[in-house]
Amino acid sequence: MSTDAPADLGALAARLRAAIDQETAHHLAAAGHADLRPPHRAVLAALDDAGSRATAIGRRTGQHKQVVGTSVDELEALGYVERQPDPVDRRAKLVVPTARGLDARRVLATTAATIADRHREAVGDRIFTLFTRVLGDVAERQEAWRAPGP
Repeated sequence: MSTDAPADLGALAARLRAAIDQETAHHLAAAGHADLRPPHRAVLAALDDAGSRATAIGRRTGQHKQVVGTSVDELEALGYVERQPDPVDRRAKLVVPTARGLDARRVLATTAATIADRHREAVGDRIFTLFTRVLGDVAERQEAWRAPGP
């Protein structure tokens, strides 16, 4: 990529996401979880070990409720999660990872840490920390593009 070309944040983010997805899929497949697609992985990564409501998963992933519901249905059919009554509100359901789901979550977390560590080592801790902070700030500002502002 030319250093004088303007940054296309969408293209850069898409390249990064695709490369991370490919490496993550490789490690999941090696651990026996080849059936997990990116939307499934996002839901599993957004779960708490004790379970989460679908609305919380949607907020954490930025996915619509219907997309989360479809992914949860598929994950349930694959044996990664189960729906249980929420002990705080019996009308609500929690999406709870099964043992298979917990194992996939472990692989996801290990892979994410490995990827981060590789880049931290390549550019140094200070730059990597700044990069992740700035990337998070940019993502938050972009997510709020329709929000009423001053």
